[in-house]
Amino acid sequence: MAKILVIEDEAAIRRVLVKILSEENNKYEVFEAEDGLSGIEKIKAEDYDLVLCDIKMPKMDGVEVLEAIKKIKPEIPIVMISGHGDLDTAVNTMRLGAFDYISKPPDLNRLLNTVRNALDRKELVVENKMLKKKVSKNYEMIGESKAISDIKSIIEKVAATDARVLITGPNGTGKELVAHWIHQKSDRSKGPMIEVNCAAIPGELIESELFGHVKGAFTSANKDRAGKFEAANGGTIFLDEIGDMSLSAQAKVLRALQENKIQRVGSDKDIKVDVRVVAATNKDLKKEIAENKFREDLYHRLAVILVKVPALNDRRDDIPLLIEYFAKKISGEQGSPIKTFSAKAIKQLQQYDWTGNIRELRNVVERLIILGGNEVSEEDVKLFAAK
Repeated sequence: MAKILVIEDEAAIRRVLVKILSEENNKYEVFEAEDGLSGIEKIKAEDYDLVLCDIKMPKMDGVEVLEAIKKIKPEIPIVMISGHGDLDTAVNTMRLGAFDYISKPPDLNRLLNTVRNALDRKELVVENKMLKKKVSKNYEMIGESKAISDIKSIIEKVAATDARVLITGPNGTGKELVAHWIHQKSDRSKGPMIEVNCAAIPGELIESELFGHVKGAFTSANKDRAGKFEAANGGTIFLDEIGDMSLSAQAKVLRALQENKIQRVGSDKDIKVDVRVVAATNKDLKKEIAENKFREDLYHRLAVILVKVPALNDRRDDIPLLIEYFAKKISGEQGSPIKTFSAKAIKQLQQYDWTGNIRELRNVVERLIILGGNEVSEEDVKLFAAK
């Protein structure tokens, strides 16, 4: 049941609001405050889903109450109650963060619709926060080895800046994970994180994918289309496997980095973009440069900060933690009890040659959870995790 606080100094209006809301099919639990100061004290002491607040009140007016609530509990939607002469102020309160306003005397339908919409908005905000926490957990970096500790330290230092980052390392080591951590810990985390797998896009389409195109730019361009750089405006673009990008596309990316401008394919109009670029590759870009397959000037633009993600064979001390993490995650996904791994099973897995790195380890853990005993044993590892 949603909890609503009515802050109103006029007793008659307050009683009307409480009566209307309390009788709405037992959906709402309604509380009262006769002035702004007592309302603020109640909000400090209790959690409410919605506040209705009068604008003109003694001791503390509605605008001051609104500003105070936004500092104390910014997620609470606030609907202002305005008299005839308060309409301009009511409109201004929406600029300060109020959800909406209703006029005195309150119209029944208008009041109930506004309350429902405000509570729906609150629910959506809560769901988005939970989703962000869930996403953040999905990109958690697991490990206590020196290599991983060094990477975490670099991320802590670089995330708050707009410095470009180049992430290198073999396939399956978690380069994407590092990119997401940089974005989530940055000031751009409220903006989008747009991923582009440069290896998965045909060479003739990569420019359109990155920069967009205008209608008629090529045969199948039936309408204008924004590219990934525009979609990432205000956030981060992650160029995965950038070593596979064509030289032509590299030249355009270089211009975007130099000037913070792009041009859609088929257009000569500049579009300003505010994008942080994080790139990753499993290739030796210096070798690619020597073979004229990668632009040296682009490399130096991208590699302001270099992060090298180690192979799993170089961080075997982290394998027990990774096994525990994957076991819990996989069991949760399957809705099954969490299986433990015996000490001998873990030691056996630590001795394997993990050519597929963390991605391979996860697959093996899943296989052992499905096929192994209640506690995964050394024998289970020999039977089901054979290389």
